[in-house]
Amino acid sequence: MGFLKVHQESVTPEIAEKMCEICPFHAISYNEGKLEIGAGCKMCKLCVKNGVSGVVTYEEEEVEEIDKSLWNGIAVFAEWEDGKIHPVVYELLGKARELAKVNAHPVYALLVGCGLEDATEELRHYGVDCVYCYDAELLQEYQVDSYANVVGDFVEKVHPSVMMFGATVKGRSLAPRAAARFHTGLTADCTVLEMKDNTDLVQIRPAFGGNIMAQIITPNSRPQFCTVRYKVFSAPKRTDEVSGHIEKMVLTEEKMQSKVQLEKKIEKPKTIDIAEADVIVAVGRGLQSQNDLTLVQEFADKLGAQMACTRPLIEAGWFDPKRQIGLSGRTVKPKLIITIGISGSVQFVAGMKGAECIVAINQDKNASIFDVAHYCFVGDLYEILPQLLAQLKGGTK
Repeated sequence: MGFLKVHQESVTPEIAEKMCEICPFHAISYNEGKLEIGAGCKMCKLCVKNGVSGVVTYEEEEVEEIDKSLWNGIAVFAEWEDGKIHPVVYELLGKARELAKVNAHPVYALLVGCGLEDATEELRHYGVDCVYCYDAELLQEYQVDSYANVVGDFVEKVHPSVMMFGATVKGRSLAPRAAARFHTGLTADCTVLEMKDNTDLVQIRPAFGGNIMAQIITPNSRPQFCTVRYKVFSAPKRTDEVSGHIEKMVLTEEKMQSKVQLEKKIEKPKTIDIAEADVIVAVGRGLQSQNDLTLVQEFADKLGAQMACTRPLIEAGWFDPKRQIGLSGRTVKPKLIITIGISGSVQFVAGMKGAECIVAINQDKNASIFDVAHYCFVGDLYEILPQLLAQLKGGTK
């Protein structure tokens, strides 16, 4: 890292005028006898290369490198509520074990709540080396400030190299607060994680609307924080044997106290989560009218499938946003997904490419969806769908 330094003792009105003219971004100004470089600077360094010699110089900023050997292990925040561990935790533990093999690091689970005996034992069936347990009555309900104190205490005592959170409502609120405490970065909604030999975590996620895959590393910061969506990685099989040990952690009552007073807890009505569906029928802009959803719904019902869609149909008001698949919707990994009238944008494919079997119906033989589909139907959905429905009903057409 570096910065531009202005040597004011060398500045005269004539020199200042020349320096202001050099900057193509108009980021250099001269006010009250002082030459200043503003926020519009793009660090092109033309003021250094083509400007009056010695007026502006580029200075390298000395950054003290951290000792990476002091940070060891990959930790997973084991989200727990009402006696249940969130399924994304098992997926993260599976990925953590894979990453840990590169540098022979241990895998940790951080469990926070009250009455955690059963949950603690359950985690030991998934290959963890240690379950760090903060079990206290004050931690019964999730409060982001007190839970951030717990994560902070865990990091200060254990020094994990990596902290992984599920991209859930809790994970998305807790991870950035914890990362900010240690002045380190956080990469949200990672789709790929890789480990380097020097313990740097390569965090890969879609960027610029899904048009590129950004590779992000924080080589001089620890821990390395990231969140991962549910259904992105595969959960390992539960083993009959238990592994690792349990470390009971203690936090002062003052740090467990929350500034937020919980007055009342109202249970949310249960809604359908397409991320849990084994069979999905997804529709896109190829559907000409909202009235045609009746045909698609009948087809989905015959398969015992959940209905889903692409973003344009959400914007058109045809579906509830919870049924959207893609980067700005849900990530799904069903046994079977049938896409109808979907071209297959990068954003949509990123949310469903993990499906075991992908069947695509589209009249454009060059549609991108066919690049990921296992079975392809090229043709008019209004001709193909009724025939498939007739087959499901046991007749012919």
